[in-house]
Amino acid sequence: MPEASAELRARADKLAIACNALRFGPPVTHVYNPLVYARDLHGEYLRRFARAPKRALFLGMNPGPWGMAQTGVPFGDATFAREWMGLRGKTEAPDCPHPLRPVRGLECPRGEVSGARLWGLFRQKFGAAENFFADNFVLNYCPLLFLDGREGCRNLTPDKLSPAESAPLFALCDDYLRAAAALLRPQFLIGVGRFAEGRIRGLFSEDEFIIGSIPHPSPANPAANRNFAAAAEKQLREIGAWE
Repeated sequence: MPEASAELRARADKLAIACNALRFGPPVTHVYNPLVYARDLHGEYLRRFARAPKRALFLGMNPGPWGMAQTGVPFGDATFAREWMGLRGKTEAPDCPHPLRPVRGLECPRGEVSGARLWGLFRQKFGAAENFFADNFVLNYCPLLFLDGREGCRNLTPDKLSPAESAPLFALCDDYLRAAAALLRPQFLIGVGRFAEGRIRGLFSEDEFIIGSIPHPSPANPAANRNFAAAAEKQLREIGAWE
């Protein structure tokens, strides 16, 4: 196993344990930690693709209920994880799952729009997954999915947590991101959305990395709904990450 991927897996295991020790109050009713119950798949993703050095490291926010929460892969739409990346592995059940958000791993029948858009962009640009991952990698800043199960089971993003809850969580996530950047040695750090870009800029300077962003591909982002692929490619070309 390549050194960077092995070290990232060890650090992901430590992050998972530390995150499990945190507690979150209302409106959060359920917390999913795919680094635990989808450890096999996340580890396979790292083993296959987290080889240093990288040209660009893309950073997302946190798992979506139909993406990383299913597969352990950032933006991990099951079809892309299974068919484009060729990942194989088992997924256990999360602790206290919400009945409206079951975890079925690579067999999840529901797609994730954000993941299909992001990985679809990379497939369009690079063709085979191996071509993309030769010089690029994707991580999420926060490994936890937060749900408010009282009103249709809403997905709550980390920026909606109280400061008392987010401070210890973000400290753990910052440490993991610093380690990932040191191990993968990218030239570019690219936030997928403004939240991720903000976390990057809070930790690193332009003297260390070329920092940029692309729109978040979520349907909740009006800019992504207009033409995500064109907007993302334009911003990547502007900072020199893509030619």
